[in-house]
Amino acid sequence: MTPNNWNFSSFDGIKLKIHEMGEAQEGNRTVILLHGLFSNAETNWIKFGHAQALVDAGFRVIMPDLRAHGESDSPHDAAAYPEDVLVKDIRALITHLGLSDFDLGGFSLGARTTAKLLATGTRPRKAILAGMGLQGLSGWAGRRDFFYQAIDSRDSAKRGDPHWLAIQFMKSQKIDPEAARLLLGTFSDMDPAEAAGIETETLVLCGSEDDDNGDPEELAAILLNGHHVTIPGTHMSSVTKPELGQEMVRFLDQ
Repeated sequence: MTPNNWNFSSFDGIKLKIHEMGEAQEGNRTVILLHGLFSNAETNWIKFGHAQALVDAGFRVIMPDLRAHGESDSPHDAAAYPEDVLVKDIRALITHLGLSDFDLGGFSLGARTTAKLLATGTRPRKAILAGMGLQGLSGWAGRRDFFYQAIDSRDSAKRGDPHWLAIQFMKSQKIDPEAARLLLGTFSDMDPAEAAGIETETLVLCGSEDDDNGDPEELAAILLNGHHVTIPGTHMSSVTKPELGQEMVRFLDQ
């Protein structure tokens, strides 16, 4: 299925590109999916069939390109990047869509954003935190500095450098480095006590070789209603595996 793409003007007028698959009709549940850092909706959810798997199971799938990613605006004005701006964007999108009964999920950065939404009053029926462990929520500063270094060394790093893969991915996705640097500074840490207070039934879905964001089992255990499922792959490769979409459908279709 070819996505229906449309523009959304967020809370501050910044344009976000929204990719939509499935029909908004009676019997179809709406799920909002948030992609990972330096990725976009096409790469994370559409290219490898995960969104289509959800559509085939009767879901309407809403997938924004996050601010400074994909086809969305990448402003260079620092004022466009207040603290937790992605949370503000998604909350504005939910309001715009008039949603009160929906599901919500994300991968990596999308999972961080989903967790922040859950901890600050957003109440989906079910939630998915993919590619995420507890340390990825509570210890952002180290990851942020790693990506700052990747941006700074994007034209000098050689193969074998620990930043090499991140740099190549940024380049393949045509990420604007100045906008990316501004966005990286907007993410705040989550106190584990905040995560422990999340009541929404939540699937923690992580690759068997993915420890980029810490221990997913520890994250699932701290949640009031968390479940941990392992799929094949590393942080980068698990997105390409059909098991990602299959487990999302299995969880959300219950």
